[in-house]
Amino acid sequence: MFSQRQSCIAHSILSAALALSTCLCAGGTERAHADQHWLRVSSDHFIVVTDAKDVAGHEVAVRFEQMRAIFGQLLSRDKVRMAEPMEIIAVNDNNQYAQLAPLLNGETITAPAFWRGGEDRIFAVLNLSQPDSWRAIEYQFALYLLNYNYPPTPAWFDEGFARYFASLNFTAKNTELGSDPALNPGAQLASSGARAKSFSEILSTSTWTPWADLLTTKSGTKQESLFSAQSWILVHYLLNKDRMSELGRYFGFVELQNMPVDQAIQQAFGMSLAQLDHDVKAYFQSIQPKLSAPAVPPRPGALPMPPAVYQTALPFSLGDIGTSSHDIPLPQAQALVDEMELRTPERRQHAFDDLEKLIAGEKTETVVAHRALAWAYVQRGETSKAFDELNQAVQMSANDPWTRFGLALASYHSGEQGARVQGLANMMESLHIVIGEYPDFAEAYNMLGWARLAGGGPNAAVESMKMAVQLAPRNEGYQLRLAQAYLEAKKFKEASVLLGRLKQSADPQIAKSAGKDLSDLPFIEKYGVPPEQAKEDAQEAAQQTADDDDDSQTPAKPITKDPTIDKRPVKFLKATLTSVDCSKPPAATLSVSQGGRSLKLRTTDYNSVAVIGAPQFSCRWKGIPVNLNYRASGPSRGDLVSIEIPEK
Repeated sequence: MFSQRQSCIAHSILSAALALSTCLCAGGTERAHADQHWLRVSSDHFIVVTDAKDVAGHEVAVRFEQMRAIFGQLLSRDKVRMAEPMEIIAVNDNNQYAQLAPLLNGETITAPAFWRGGEDRIFAVLNLSQPDSWRAIEYQFALYLLNYNYPPTPAWFDEGFARYFASLNFTAKNTELGSDPALNPGAQLASSGARAKSFSEILSTSTWTPWADLLTTKSGTKQESLFSAQSWILVHYLLNKDRMSELGRYFGFVELQNMPVDQAIQQAFGMSLAQLDHDVKAYFQSIQPKLSAPAVPPRPGALPMPPAVYQTALPFSLGDIGTSSHDIPLPQAQALVDEMELRTPERRQHAFDDLEKLIAGEKTETVVAHRALAWAYVQRGETSKAFDELNQAVQMSANDPWTRFGLALASYHSGEQGARVQGLANMMESLHIVIGEYPDFAEAYNMLGWARLAGGGPNAAVESMKMAVQLAPRNEGYQLRLAQAYLEAKKFKEASVLLGRLKQSADPQIAKSAGKDLSDLPFIEKYGVPPEQAKEDAQEAAQQTADDDDDSQTPAKPITKDPTIDKRPVKFLKATLTSVDCSKPPAATLSVSQGGRSLKLRTTDYNSVAVIGAPQFSCRWKGIPVNLNYRASGPSRGDLVSIEIPEK
């Protein structure tokens, strides 16, 4: 494996004062060179981590800048958002790439690049030993940009546009578009190693799907290749016949007004479905000679390329874009590669083991290794171990944005379902640092909105969630959370409009949740809480009245219900802890004060309380400042969720 090899290299270099040495690895004997190094190459919008030379890293960064610019031109977008950060790893050796690439049917994919997604960022991995390897992920890159720069659209448009974009190529002077994407070298359609049938051949030999059916398809059909080919030629026609503005009107009719397809086509394009069918087929016939022309190598040594249908000037050349670069220490580069490798299930355990070896070495321990291990622990649901790794990373670099995002992510997953929230205040602080580094990061705003809502700040939550929805207009989960923030902030009109739209979602869970909130809205508007919470509050109030007479002698009542359905909001409080009563272990009652206000917060088991900033819960705490998360059960009482002892 690549990272095993690098681990051996790191050990050799560090133990032999950077001298040339031989190390025995699981994959065989490798030769480590003292001049081996990695670079971080940065352009305005992309980061490339590579073991190739500076000029190769520069070219990769500029190719992605060019693709980004062409996307904006095709869809008339002056600003192209990348609301999920992206990093590119470009390796210069075919064998190294094979050790990182995912498997398909038990064998390494043949495509010279692959795409790894997640809830934190995107990784694109390129094999620089293959020419123009970036072309193998044009399809995924187009879908990624659509998610953050175009309103929700039917499946045919996303598929057709991404396939059209996958024909993109750059020469020394021109941008080339429109060739058959199934014939392009490295196309994902051929990633299994088998040559895919060309779209031109599919359209020439198949009976086309009726447009009324294709335009209303929610996803790919049983004849997936025909769906892709027919969607591609329709987008091809719309883009090159300058009909995108009419397409925008069509989407408005069908998506917002629920107009039937045939009627929407007539009103938007001024033609019937039959006429559209005739025009698209005639367009296909007109470009078919170019689509079927023999492929030719664009330059000596390169793979043959199908000829483009259209050529335009480059948005900018390789020399027009500036990049900066700096060396990356080998242990850090190794950890960066492992961090990506964790995203591939069949490579995950190897990367995890390698990261553990790195942090065990005094000279190979890095912030990246700790934060990467923390991410793996979060995915396993082992939040406490994740916090251990992240706390060590913070001690090494307090403002590393991905460490800070890791802290927020661990807190988010610890409390997303209503269970114990760990470090809510720190979570919000961390997210502000992350947003400062990545101001268009939609998930960071989503998590900040959740934290503000859990902390009892619905109006602040609304502002965060509006930003998340603006940055990721297709994410219905963000829209649902915005609607719920509207309800908490008593913005009932806004909530009603949004929930009414989400009730029609194709996602059954989104539709069900939106429908439930919509049906509860009149009750919430009248009484301020959902019906279930009103019933629970009444029961708790009755129980609290009975408990008030001898509260000091009575341990906290056990919570018999599943904590994941406790709908009380988690509130945050900075206060002074005046005393802790542990007379009825393992229950405890904390007395706290803030500005003349006194509260009593109870827990049924102080051993299970999440504690930040101290080794464990202490019944001897007295007269110290604390940060608390709790759920109120009365004006001056509540149930403790977590406690943080701030650093002095």
